[in-house]
Amino acid sequence: MARWQPEAHSRLEDAALELFAERGFDAVSTAEIAGRAGLTKATFFRHFPDKPEVLFWGQDLLAGTFRQTIADGAAGASPLKLVRAAIVAVGPVFDADRHRNAATRQRLIASSATLHERAVLKRAVLAQAMTEALQDRGVAARTAELAGLAGIAAFGAAYGRWAASPAYVGFAVLARRELDRTARAAASLS
Repeated sequence: MARWQPEAHSRLEDAALELFAERGFDAVSTAEIAGRAGLTKATFFRHFPDKPEVLFWGQDLLAGTFRQTIADGAAGASPLKLVRAAIVAVGPVFDADRHRNAATRQRLIASSATLHERAVLKRAVLAQAMTEALQDRGVAARTAELAGLAGIAAFGAAYGRWAASPAYVGFAVLARRELDRTARAAASLS
């Protein structure tokens, strides 16, 4: 088998999602995923550190985009405006190709306590990325934390709507809507 395989990442992801949908997440091995993709188990681990990561890859890209967008934000922008810009900035990651498997991915995560727990941890890491980026700009710790948590709540709601949509809708449109809803809900707390 050739050492370099074109589109190995997407082939592995597609194979994994097919197998998970057929037999369930726990019943599938990494060797089976690699075999279905026509690749080796070693190739699987060059692309994914473990089996669950097939469903969650991209966290570093999201966290990096959140941090950079907040760092580059306009001077004097409010924490929520910075968080809004950061969440909208990741819209291109959620393109039509990624949408193709989003509903399956969500069903799989919902069907497994282990996967659900990982999803919660991934969201916490993303909230922390926004919180730290805001603190680096001089935002007070409590305010930065609340803005990060509000941002990740809106992000999660937007992602859920995006994944459940039968037809592709741009993520940024849904994110703006959910950010507005989250801001209104936060304002109503006082």
